[in-house]
Parts: sequence; structure tokens; C-alpha cells
Amino acid sequence: MQNDRIQLEKVMLMDFKKYLQERENAPSTIEKYIRDVRKFIEYSWKEKIISKEVLINYKMWLLEQYSVSSVNSMLVALNQFLQFLDMGKLRLKRVKIQRQDMQSMGKELQKEEFHKLIRYAREQGKEQLAMIMETIGATGIRISELKFFCVENIRNGLIKVWNKGKYRFVILPRVLQKKLLNFIKRQKISSGPIFCTKSGREKNRSNIWREMKKLAAGVGIAPEKVFPHNLRHLFARVFYKQTKNLLNLADILGHSNLEVTRIYASEGLAEWKRNIEQLKILEIKTT
Repeated sequence: MQNDRIQLEKVMLMDFKKYLQERENAPSTIEKYIRDVRKFIEYSWKEKIISKEVLINYKMWLLEQYSVSSVNSMLVALNQFLQFLDMGKLRLKRVKIQRQDMQSMGKELQKEEFHKLIRYAREQGKEQLAMIMETIGATGIRISELKFFCVENIRNGLIKVWNKGKYRFVILPRVLQKKLLNFIKRQKISSGPIFCTKSGREKNRSNIWREMKKLAAGVGIAPEKVFPHNLRHLFARVFYKQTKNLLNLADILGHSNLEVTRIYASEGLAEWKRNIEQLKILEIKTT
């Protein structure tokens, strides 16, 4: 019986993987979806049937085990699996959560801290790491989009990016373009992607994450502030503060949903408190 179960599970996941590949999902997305769906299969196997009740119970179980953001991410994979099974009507709603405030969480990276990290990286001979951080910080790209930074595109000042099923352009600020061209010249890169390992492979995001943590320790910046995606947050905050153009920011970041962009651009609880204090609804009485 156990062997039959393992075999059926294997076949289902293989078919689901083919379904995702046909939908042109990214390899990393497919890997995650398969992992998340396997967890659901393990949970629901004893029930013998997939029903709304089983799905809701699974959702409640996930909330006991994981953070809300992780649960929502796993539900996306599960809903894709239900769609694959022609059971889309049973899809689960994601858990609503009030947007989190990076500042109140102690994770808001300041521009001065960003500059400090860059300088320290270069002092340590980490020129490529410094350029990666400057590139993300100056353009707001995702770390997975570094592979589109090729010599030819950098010379044109326009990076063509294909990610999350969407095609967009990333415009290079003149200062960044000049720095990247100098980097290419020093590294003697004649063509192709510029952010690679010595063996020519795409840079591993986990390695970049670890290298950035080491920089944080070296300059005394809280490690929870220093991770690649926070550079994207920094770009979004600075851009919105300067321009107040949310639509333009959404296009630059590659967002199709403005609500997602608001999370990046908002100052969160600190901004809410300032606005509330300005209302002055209550009468002030001296005693």
C-alpha cells in the first residue's frame, strides 16, 4: 500500500511539473510548487478525497505551522495544483494581512548604510559584489534578473528583462552605466552576462545573501537589514519619495498590482502616525 501511494504521488507530481512547464513557469517556481504540493499530498492522503473541508483544514494547519506570508505562498502553489486537476472551483483564498512596516520591524535599510556597505565591499576586494548591490539599488531589479545584464545591453543603456511571465525594459541611470562599463573593462568581459562565477555560471542568490551578511557584520549594520531584496525596497522608497509617481514605480518594478507597489513605497506605520497626529480631532485641555 505504501509503495502504491509513493508511485501515485510520483506520477501526479511529474504530470503537474509538465503542466507548469507548458505554462512556461520559471524553473525555480516549478521547484517550489512541487515542494509545496508534495506537502499537501502528504497531509491529505488519509482523507482519500480532496474536498473543500479538507482544503480548509489544511489551510488552518498551515497557519499553525508557518508565517502568514509563507502560508499564502503555499496556497498559490496549491491553487495551481487544483487548477491542474480541473478542481479550480475549490481554490482557497489567501489570508489577508495588513501590510508590514519595514521601519517598525527594524529592517529598513538607509541610503547611508547602503553606501557604507558598498565602500566596505570594495575595501575587501569584493568588486563584483559591490557592483551587484549598486545595480539592484539603482534599478530596483530582482536578484534573479541579474542574468539579463549582458555587455551588449549595458552598452545600449537598456536591459531587456523577461521574468514572471512579463517582458519589460530596465533603464540604466548614466552613473550606473558608466560604472558597469568600467567594471566590464577591468574584468575583461567581451560579451554575455557580466555577473557570473569564475566557471561562467549564473551567480547563486544564496551566496550573494551570505556575502552581504558578512559585509553587514564588518561595518556594524544589523544583519536583518542586509539582504538582496531589501535593496529593491530601498530603490522603491527613494524613487517614490522623490517622484510620488506610484504608476511609474509599478512599471519599473514590474508589478501588475498597485497594491504590491504600495507596500514598497509606503513608509508604513511611521507615516500613518504622522498623518493621524495632524488631524487634531481632540480638544487639548490643560489641567
